[in-house]
Amino acid sequence: MQQKIIILDFGSQTTQLIGRRVRELDTFCEILPYNKYPEDDSDVIGVILSGSPYSVHDPEAFKVDLSRFMGRLPVLGICYGAQFISYTLGGKVEKVGSREYGRANLETVDTSNPLFKGFEQHSQVWMSHGDTITAIPNDFHCIGSTADVKYAAFSNYSFSMGEGQEGAPVFAVQFHPEVFHSVQGTLLLKNFVVNICGSRQDWSAASFVETTVAELKAQIGNDRVILGLSGGVDSSVAAVLLNKAIGSNLTCIFVDHGMLRKNEFTQVMEDYKVLGLNVIGVDASEKFFADLAGVTDPEQKRKIIGRDFVEVFNAEAKKITDAKWLAQGTIYPDRIESLNITGKVIKSHHNVGGLPKEMNLQLCEPLKWLFKDEVRRVGRQLEMPEHLITRHPFPGPGLAVRILGDITPEKVRILQDADDIYIRGLRNYKVKLSGEEARKVLAAGVPAAMTDGEIEVSLYDQIWQAGVILLSAVRSVGVMGDERTYEHPVALRAVTSTDAMTADWAHLPYDFMAKVSNEIINKVRGVNRVCYDISSKPPSTIEWE
Repeated sequence: MQQKIIILDFGSQTTQLIGRRVRELDTFCEILPYNKYPEDDSDVIGVILSGSPYSVHDPEAFKVDLSRFMGRLPVLGICYGAQFISYTLGGKVEKVGSREYGRANLETVDTSNPLFKGFEQHSQVWMSHGDTITAIPNDFHCIGSTADVKYAAFSNYSFSMGEGQEGAPVFAVQFHPEVFHSVQGTLLLKNFVVNICGSRQDWSAASFVETTVAELKAQIGNDRVILGLSGGVDSSVAAVLLNKAIGSNLTCIFVDHGMLRKNEFTQVMEDYKVLGLNVIGVDASEKFFADLAGVTDPEQKRKIIGRDFVEVFNAEAKKITDAKWLAQGTIYPDRIESLNITGKVIKSHHNVGGLPKEMNLQLCEPLKWLFKDEVRRVGRQLEMPEHLITRHPFPGPGLAVRILGDITPEKVRILQDADDIYIRGLRNYKVKLSGEEARKVLAAGVPAAMTDGEIEVSLYDQIWQAGVILLSAVRSVGVMGDERTYEHPVALRAVTSTDAMTADWAHLPYDFMAKVSNEIINKVRGVNRVCYDISSKPPSTIEWE
């Protein structure tokens, strides 16, 4: 039986990061809304309660019946999760004068407690809460404090919810061990997941490929499957995985909506041919451009492109009369965002959903449990070309959401040329990294050899996502060859991230930016100014639309 950790999501921005940290410990986990704890938890070895934007005192605060698992399974409460445990079991949670946000140090740590095994005193942690725990429940013990927070961590190693129950360990921390700023956070999570919950650590790319191929063979049999390819990492890995399982019974459809990167349609089709995939390429750019003419609203653009894609894909898929399955490259974060417990839509997602019901196809999502970095590991396990695996995420609507204003073939041409210069520049510019920077790049799976404590990688491999935005509604004054020009500015965007839920702008070298700016202005007709976006997410998003 597959072991798993359940993470109950109370709405924290870092819930997915908890999941990724657990997966990095070669342990399967499932993120569920706070009120969706499974009826059958026979395969669950531990439960983690996430943070939340709410206070436990808010009338609308999310609450869960702790008796469903506490006392039977090891439990770790993080931030709001810790406060909810204390509040529910008779402790005290109170408002403080100001929010406690940012770096803090654990001045006192009980290293004899299994949660803090191997910890150093004065370890840096990350706080983010408005309330604080001022009293812990009976039979619980303080195991960690900071200068300002007495009960930064507390536990009961044999907690029971009632008579006759053997009891199970409960731990609670008011800081966030999942974030990078909590220096020994990974160790804390390892202590909980591996040492306390008893994970066998048997979740890996190799085991995933072996298990999934077997499951796909059993699920699909000799049926024919249609897969919509985008040229990105997720759909490409899904296609190769399915091809390994069912071979020629897989037919892939790659729709060119005219807003891909420069020469991308041709290049990707060649890549797929090398991989031995059966791919039908459809150039539908004229239809998309016609339907987008004059449209400036970003959400409307997405809806038109989504609708047209379905129509084009549907028309092509209907030609494969014996198909019974529709495969998609949906990954775990897509599904988690689609189940957003706040119910608020920030933007529509292109890769969650399906084709019209009249197609009468069953849905197959072989990557539905994987995070992006896990998808890349699976791609390497399948021996796919590295340039396909390391491709940056690219929006489904393509360059349409990187052109502010209406879409025309000429504007797409301008953006494609500028983007091509920028991306090639990122790939060609090499940097040497050491220490924590090198560790993060290697942890992401980028192949690089360590020499004298350093690795050499491209800027492209250091960055999560990069692209150019065309400010087509703006004309900027410039001077070229003693003549005044009124042409468009473009903005370069590059961010570092681990999961795209949060992102920081990449600190690109000045000489690189100077070279790229000069090349774009000199070579791309229609551009006379280059800017660099230094906004982080939040409050900004990675894409501009």
